[in-house]
Amino acid sequence: VLSLPERATRRVLASLAERADQAAVEVITLMDNIRCCAFYPDLERVMAGRGLDAGSLLAAGDFEPVLRHLVGPEGLNYENLPKGLLPFHRYGGESRTAFEEHLVEAVYYAADCVRRCSLHFTVSPEHMDAFQRLAEKASQAFGELLEASFDIGFSTQSRSTDTIAVHTDNRPFRLPDGRLLFRPGGHGSLLGNLSALSGDIVYLKNIDNVVPDYLKEETGGWKRAVGGLLVEIQRRVFHCLKRISAGEISDEGFEAALAVFTGDLSGSVPEGFGNWPRDRKASFFIDALDRPIRVCGMVRNEGEPGGGPFWVKEKDGTLSRQIIEAAQVDPGSASQRKLFAAAAHFNPVDLACGLRDVRGKPFDLTRFVDPDTVLVSRKSRDGKDLKALEHPGLWNGGMARWLTVFVEVPVSTFNPVKTVTDLLRPSHQPGPDAL
Repeated sequence: VLSLPERATRRVLASLAERADQAAVEVITLMDNIRCCAFYPDLERVMAGRGLDAGSLLAAGDFEPVLRHLVGPEGLNYENLPKGLLPFHRYGGESRTAFEEHLVEAVYYAADCVRRCSLHFTVSPEHMDAFQRLAEKASQAFGELLEASFDIGFSTQSRSTDTIAVHTDNRPFRLPDGRLLFRPGGHGSLLGNLSALSGDIVYLKNIDNVVPDYLKEETGGWKRAVGGLLVEIQRRVFHCLKRISAGEISDEGFEAALAVFTGDLSGSVPEGFGNWPRDRKASFFIDALDRPIRVCGMVRNEGEPGGGPFWVKEKDGTLSRQIIEAAQVDPGSASQRKLFAAAAHFNPVDLACGLRDVRGKPFDLTRFVDPDTVLVSRKSRDGKDLKALEHPGLWNGGMARWLTVFVEVPVSTFNPVKTVTDLLRPSHQPGPDAL
């Protein structure tokens, strides 16, 4: 369509839009508003270097060269760049990538007493050099601007976590040269990356969920609140574990542990627990409480795609709190689909995680995975359908046996960029005081 003469292009795209073709709607929306995007000055510059006037082409409805220079290798090559390296927000005559916005945002909630911010990014191997170059440049620039320092680390998804692909009849899928096809095993493969940090309190979020400066105080404030709740719950859990481990198994000690487990953590004890001997109760609480802790911010469900917080009945009949994704819902169960669709809250991936035990040692996170929550997804390769195995999701089955608390946070703290037109939302545009 976009290779047609300009007037025909406009007519065809408009026709597609009338038929509610979402791709056409997004193209027209982007072209009509592209001057509002932080990357537009870069696009103008690269096109001018090739003798093209982006503004004139847009006014004439000739979108093909504009799109080509936006996504293609002769221009900005955004088709081959990850979201973290794309300009998201404009400040006067400068723009910031999503990666850079995370550095600035970290100062609002992750700076220590000497204003040092520790950040870690998991990136694709082919983009590692670009991220490292940007990190060196940005850490110096924002360090001077914000009177802070940045300790930035990177990792890649380990190839050892790749899984074998199969045909739809479960035969191993082979490449034209006869080699077996292995595919990345989903974000659950990053559990090893998280564990390797040996961190204490760690925040998890997606790289595209960032906001301009005028909205950062609210986002940072809620981040501090979620982290503060984690520390408080961790303090109560550690207090109970220390008393029980020290042999203090009085009725008062058990009542305190029971209050934390069933109150703060909404856990349930087995039937007949009250009649158990003291040593058995002590063993139960040590096993139940000596686990990683996560506080998960949840927003009101406003129709965004993704999972949410649910009660799940385990095989032994007990209930646990889990983040459930659509892929985990049985497509053949009308009741499950109905429950999932009726969820009041949505998972924005806004987690504060406590990764060390009462002795200050990092947990072995592999001990707390539910291996039964692996996923089989439908994919394709070279025009052939295949089935791919994915590890239990990082915040789904990968954290299934963690101590979990759900809290509601404002939807204003969730501003994802899943498509380029999301950058046109008010939450990604300059604020009222911007120059």
